Amino acid sequence: MKVTEHIKNANGKTLFSFEIIPPKKGKSIQDLYDNIDPLMEFNPPFIDVTTSREEYIYIEKQGLLDRKITRMRPGTVGICAAIKHKYDVDTVPHVLCGGFSKEETEYLLVDCHYLGINNVMALRGDAMSHQKYFEACDGGHQYASQLVSQIQNLNCGTYLHDVVEVDDTSNFCIGVAGYPEKHIEAPSLHTDLKRLKEKVDAGADYVVTQMFFDNKKYFEFVDAAKKVGIDVPIIPGIKPIAIKKHLQLLPQVFKIDLPQDLITNIEQCQTNKQVRQVGIEWAIQQSKELQAAGVPVLHYYSMGKSDNVKAIAEAVF
Repeated sequence: MKVTEHIKNANGKTLFSFEIIPPKKGKSIQDLYDNIDPLMEFNPPFIDVTTSREEYIYIEKQGLLDRKITRMRPGTVGICAAIKHKYDVDTVPHVLCGGFSKEETEYLLVDCHYLGINNVMALRGDAMSHQKYFEACDGGHQYASQLVSQIQNLNCGTYLHDVVEVDDTSNFCIGVAGYPEKHIEAPSLHTDLKRLKEKVDAGADYVVTQMFFDNKKYFEFVDAAKKVGIDVPIIPGIKPIAIKKHLQLLPQVFKIDLPQDLITNIEQCQTNKQVRQVGIEWAIQQSKELQAAGVPVLHYYSMGKSDNVKAIAEAVF
């Protein structure tokens, strides 16, 4: 079932969903299952699975360093299929511009269609570690709106190069990212909203926001999006703070602001266990306010661990 159909069928009730990260190469999928199991009691209608782009590694060969491209966390589509089969739940693979050619994207989408995966999250992705700015790979998309257009074209039976007699078109529900505090590269929030509108106009069916810690930012973002003509569901993304270092890391990496009350509470913690509890309590407070406002879904960034998300869900759902 499509994410938008789950939202419609909920009749105004706020749904619970979460995002997971594939295990690194050489790790068992059982660890992933162990962290999904405790969250299934809250009946998530869908689970997101991230995709990691390629990165460079250096291998010593005869005294010289040979640069090779690798993916440390492959298997997104396979994991989606495994979760779908094991838990009978819809899965949402993340599809990136970065590191994928248009042809590779088409093959991935065909695989998803064969597997009965009806939802995808279309993202530009980040720049590689050695790049100052994002650069599309040869034959890849520069912008997420272009990726959305390719997915929508496939939904209409239009392939990249082949003339195909289509008797079974895909029907992907397309999610995209939104940024309540604007994307790091956008010169203004208004400009960023114009880019989001382009993605919706290209065929995006719903939006999931970047993490935020002040609900006012989300409500203002939704109002501003509506004013520019964005009328698809906007799902808030929630991340519970887990370690003290997040005070520096999250603003640095995601260019977001943390409320002073949250900062003060975390600075008073002596251990990361205490920080984790503060993060849980803050996320519960956020979630209850958002739920009372009638948001369609509360979407949690679990980062592969479920204990704090479970504690939040127990208090909210």
